[in-house]
Amino acid sequence: MPAKNQNLHGSAPDKCETALLLVDVINDLEFPEADQIIKPAVEMAHNLSRLKQRAKKAGLPAIYVNDNFGRWKSDFRATIEHCLRKGVRGREVTEILRPEEDDYFVLKPKHSGFFSTTLETLLRYLGPSRLILTGIAGNFCVLFTANDAYMRDYHLVVPRDCTVSNTPEENEAALELMRKFLKAKTPLGKDVKLRTGA
Repeated sequence: MPAKNQNLHGSAPDKCETALLLVDVINDLEFPEADQIIKPAVEMAHNLSRLKQRAKKAGLPAIYVNDNFGRWKSDFRATIEHCLRKGVRGREVTEILRPEEDDYFVLKPKHSGFFSTTLETLLRYLGPSRLILTGIAGNFCVLFTANDAYMRDYHLVVPRDCTVSNTPEENEAALELMRKFLKAKTPLGKDVKLRTGA
């Protein structure tokens, strides 16, 4: 079905009320603290995969907002291929959350998905007023992205079982910050209401 929105050189997507952001889930998990995060990250990935399937059925766009890991010449496909290599610690998470053809992606150089990226432009064309934020790590990149989204007047939902940090305590502390200061709702992924429409 062709897009109804003809603003972006004839190829802009249809408008939506809610968008799903997957932050740094295509991740090799090759950092010192990764051993303690791998098992929770796999569990989180399964929860997020179920949420993403529900979101796609409801017609919501999925946007991968992913770190470029300092590889300024890399592209998203190269990042996926790297994370799917045998022996890479983040391989299982990447396999579970591998992007589909109709998903969007934005590469970011720093913690926030908005800093020096095209995310703001993409969201302007998609038109959501509400963002569902998920991913790794809840106390860094998800938190920084949530903060920048809040400053842009987005309503935030951060499903508490669809984000993971180095420790459960750090994750809960980040969720509490987002609840208290960013007015984020933090239900379980299965309880997220998926509103659609302009």
